[in-house]
Amino acid sequence: MESSLHKQLKALYADHGASVEHKLGRFRIDVVSDGELIEIQHGSLAALRDKVAKLTPDHKMLVVKPIVVRKRLIKRRCQDGPIVDRRLSPKRGSLLDIFDELVYFTRVFPHTNLTLETVLVDIEEWRYPGHGRRRYRRKRDYVVEDQKLVKLHSLHRFQTRSDLLSLIPGNLDEPFHTGHLAEAMNIPRSKAQQIAYCLRETSALVSCGKEANARLYRRAA
Repeated sequence: MESSLHKQLKALYADHGASVEHKLGRFRIDVVSDGELIEIQHGSLAALRDKVAKLTPDHKMLVVKPIVVRKRLIKRRCQDGPIVDRRLSPKRGSLLDIFDELVYFTRVFPHTNLTLETVLVDIEEWRYPGHGRRRYRRKRDYVVEDQKLVKLHSLHRFQTRSDLLSLIPGNLDEPFHTGHLAEAMNIPRSKAQQIAYCLRETSALVSCGKEANARLYRRAA
């Protein structure tokens, strides 16, 4: 079932004259506005990859990826029951979370007809107990009833490899390895490795040797 978050974001992108839930061949498009196909994808971008690959050769496409900065958890006693708890999730999202998704999207991005837009949001997530039905999938036993948009912080557009490079420090000396990148960005090295992988696969970074066992990189010309 479509979440409130998806409906709310779809409404934001559906300006006057836009077509919503537009049928295009075997595909259904969230919004078509001025000839541009707009897809809202709260789930993994991997699920959208083949669709994008099929459509971008002939159509301009905007993929909107919300990233949750803060999440308030609303717990019901049961489905449609009274609220028994409200609390903020300790997890916080950031713009760098886009690289979690780009790992699975580098086969189709960048492309001249494709724009990737990240939307930083706060949401409410409404839950109720799952009564054991999902214990094999996750540690906590609950069902997500709905997600609702509370606040939109900012929008960030990516169309080229240079746009991705703007997310790493411009004053980082070259060549550098992921240890240097992690230190410059104050992030774990595992995250720096993920970022370097995405930038390398999108041809934004070029491998240029090794320092001990660490691969060295420089920005593409």
